[in-house]
Amino acid sequence: MPVKKTVRDYIRTIVDFPHEGILFRDVTTLFADPRGFRLCVDQLVEPWAGSRIDKVVGLEARGFILGGAVAHQLSTGFVPVRKKGKLPGATVSQAYSLEYGEAVVEMHQDALQPGEKVLLVDDLLATGGTAEAGISLIRKLGAEVLACAFVVDLPELGGRKRLEAMGMAVHTLCEFEGL
Repeated sequence: MPVKKTVRDYIRTIVDFPHEGILFRDVTTLFADPRGFRLCVDQLVEPWAGSRIDKVVGLEARGFILGGAVAHQLSTGFVPVRKKGKLPGATVSQAYSLEYGEAVVEMHQDALQPGEKVLLVDDLLATGGTAEAGISLIRKLGAEVLACAFVVDLPELGGRKRLEAMGMAVHTLCEFEGL
């Protein structure tokens, strides 16, 4: 009998990308495999099946792929959080720290309504900085983040603890050690 594959089995590791000493967890191999992608989306959706979710918010860029699929499965709308200057309408913005400097993400001002229930989705949880910025944007618009869902957690980088300290429920499908 064949061994049943997990989401983790579909993710490849690329050594020394984008810098020496980094083990890059590449989810494009997961997305490219129909069974792997279906398994991933099903597992991201499962905890909230039957719950009231008004919108799924996806973080740029792989969070768009996942968030769109999750929103479709939950029969709800999808909202992108983009890098500064990429959205055409009036936006709200949030700065956050990177390893070497700062970045800014934005969301349309009319993307969420006060009181809406939101699920935040992205491919990978590292330090939690981008997710924290996304949560701040959602809250600025008066919506409620029910939970954050990620495919991969890199626990050594502390993102889960950072988001949980904000009162967030965090759902991940697999973990990888190292950077």
